[in-house]
Amino acid sequence: MNLFTYEKASTPSAAIELSGKSSAARYLGGGTNLVDLMRETVECPQTLIDVTALADGIDQTGDGTLMIGGAVKNTALAADMRVRSAYPVLSRALLSGASAQIRNMATVAGNILQRTRCRYFYDNASHCNKREPGGGCDAIGGFNRYHAVLGASSSCVATHPSDMCVALVALDAVVHVEGPSGRRAIPLAELHRLPGDRADLETELRPRELITAVEIPQLSFGRRSTYRKVRDRASYAFALVSVAAALDIDDAGNIRDVRLALGGVAPKPWRASKAEAALRGQPATEQTFRAAAEAELSSAKALRDNGFKIELAKRTIVAVLNELKGEGA
Repeated sequence: MNLFTYEKASTPSAAIELSGKSSAARYLGGGTNLVDLMRETVECPQTLIDVTALADGIDQTGDGTLMIGGAVKNTALAADMRVRSAYPVLSRALLSGASAQIRNMATVAGNILQRTRCRYFYDNASHCNKREPGGGCDAIGGFNRYHAVLGASSSCVATHPSDMCVALVALDAVVHVEGPSGRRAIPLAELHRLPGDRADLETELRPRELITAVEIPQLSFGRRSTYRKVRDRASYAFALVSVAAALDIDDAGNIRDVRLALGGVAPKPWRASKAEAALRGQPATEQTFRAAAEAELSSAKALRDNGFKIELAKRTIVAVLNELKGEGA
């Protein structure tokens, strides 16, 4: 591991000021991803700025909006009774990610900014456009069982690893950031970038910007939501496919509104907008659910080893919507 200096910030402005003193500074939350990357020399910061002393509260405004501090630990967020009752999709997504020990360390902001677990990204002997722009991508012709079928490019086929982000995208979450030019808010669905020809550019954050909070707007049917993760083993594995969904059905059995997002299939948390459009106003039947899943995956492109993900994603969407409808899965 390379030598680095360590600083601890007590306010966002102090953290941003400290980040300006080094050309290679990184904010440090729980360190559950960044330290791993430093150990593998994928990340080599000269300065680590510890931001775990920043906002770690969960507050609810009068209109039901939930404001979550960037330093809130994943365990605390999953256990919060307001989250468990109003947004079970978020609590279940958090509890399906990593081990209890890691959840006890990981922060909300760090979870959002965690980097891909693509083995070629971690291996300095492999070609990786995300690690070295213009270097190539060994995953495309390599072992790519875990890689993307939606939103990938000839530059990068890696997937985004977060379970929490899939739930937050489905819930229309907004990320609040602070930087040298002030504060701004970014819809989470727009924070992460697709690789295009610049796989190294992963988010819309500007240099030195810090995630200070996440806002979840009130969702009247959020209680009828869930998260299902399909993986190779029951614990501590990243998703092959995951689905976050919330469903609102009227008395006539028609779908009044829906929220749907996918994980494990794209370089970013994937909002299933085509499927949502196909569901709204339609009868809540398995036939409707299947047609929506077909619409969402119509543009999917399989690599050598991951073609199974396309049908798996369709079936998981149908199963989750059936579960929310109350028919079981």
